[in-house]
Amino acid sequence: MSLGREFDVVLFGATGFTGALTAEYLASHAPNGCRWALAGRSQAKLEALRSRLAEINPACASLELLRADVTDPVSLRAIAVRSRTVVTTVGPYVHHGEPLVAACADEGTDYLDLSGEPEFVDRMYLGHHERAVATGARLVHCCGFDSIPADLGAYFTVQQLPDDVPIRVQCYMSGSATWSGGTYHSAITAFSRVRAMASAAARRRRAEDRPADRRVHGVKGVPRFEPVVDSWVLPAPVIDPQVVLRSARALDRYGPDFSYGHYLAVRRLPTAAAILGGVGAAMVLAQVPPTRRWLLGRMDAGAGPSEERRAKSWFRARFVADGGGRRVLTEVAGGDPGYGETAKMLAESALCLAFDDVPETAGQVTPAAAMGNPLIERLRRAGMTFRVADERERRPASAE
Repeated sequence: MSLGREFDVVLFGATGFTGALTAEYLASHAPNGCRWALAGRSQAKLEALRSRLAEINPACASLELLRADVTDPVSLRAIAVRSRTVVTTVGPYVHHGEPLVAACADEGTDYLDLSGEPEFVDRMYLGHHERAVATGARLVHCCGFDSIPADLGAYFTVQQLPDDVPIRVQCYMSGSATWSGGTYHSAITAFSRVRAMASAAARRRRAEDRPADRRVHGVKGVPRFEPVVDSWVLPAPVIDPQVVLRSARALDRYGPDFSYGHYLAVRRLPTAAAILGGVGAAMVLAQVPPTRRWLLGRMDAGAGPSEERRAKSWFRARFVADGGGRRVLTEVAGGDPGYGETAKMLAESALCLAFDDVPETAGQVTPAAAMGNPLIERLRRAGMTFRVADERERRPASAE
């Protein structure tokens, strides 16, 4: 275990686009006495970031700077051994993530990331879950927009229903936001690795224990018009459903028979058709190296939306759940999903693991299983919405 370490939190990849936003959030919201540090490849960039943070909070002028590089496992182990919790924003994780996961699993250090990459998450389970169980490390992936709103939203929703009945939950995600270059590159990389992704998933299914006395399964929906949200809904090719179902397998509170479906909700049919066409085209083009390079060249990996654009962005996850003869509608909502709120979710997750009374877990665990209600309460205090909606509320705003 990682008690008595020099730092409560180390932020790795702090000088990147999302890393810097996370650092700014910690500068404003880390509690007095929180011992945290910045880590990255470039000393000059770390120093520049520290100076900027000191303008937000003068105490940040004394933040320690740790040089670490994904190509230098010794440097990663050095930050893992000094910290209780290591947070990383360095992706695509399938290319850059494993050495830090390995270091944290070996050293009993809690690990958090923003990965929305199914192949990476499955490979880390296969390679490092058992070691992390032995050392007491908690490896918590998907602590940003992928997949906090879906995972904690589903967890919040099932708590509104009886705990001994079959429960069916449908999530309809809507919003308005712009991707950063890093997220775009991670998505194209994932599209190009469909076979590797399927192989990792199959190996995990063979290796992973499943509950013997409860049923947990996903719903493979089809594009359709859904009256309950007055929108066209599209099955979303994201990691969120996998994370929700893993939480349901880990926690008895999801009931004896739990099913989950996850959709993108859009108001207009032409928009829905354009999304389907665009994703399909990107998946095809990503299979061929020349066109994949062309796609990756469309956006710089270090780029991101402006502060003005982020200020106008928002997301809303609407959950419709049935169980025990009751129907409940819930909602999780917030501002800019990819960056402002993602930085908030990641930072609050790190503070939650470091300071809150959370369940005793170890190994690769989901956000809901690792942090559950303490993280929901943190995010509520930080401005995100978790609420039970009036059943008459049938028309949430959707992405245009």
